Amino acid sequence: MHVLQPKHSKLREEEARLILKKFNITKSQLPKMDKTDPALSSMKDLASGNLIKIERKDCKNSYYRVVA
Repeated sequence: MHVLQPKHSKLREEEARLILKKFNITKSQLPKMDKTDPALSSMKDLASGNLIKIERKDCKNSYYRVVA
């Protein structure tokens, strides 16, 4: 992983459900991220529909994507 690349982590089902409830959205309303994206290459057991949390060092906010 490159030093400038933000941290990507797969959320567990419980965490994903809480995030969707917090923002009152569904998975289909989140931006999509391809399973073959180089940022996800180190993650194991990825499947379509998994939620990915993206954390940047310079920003307090986290971003969420759905694996397509």
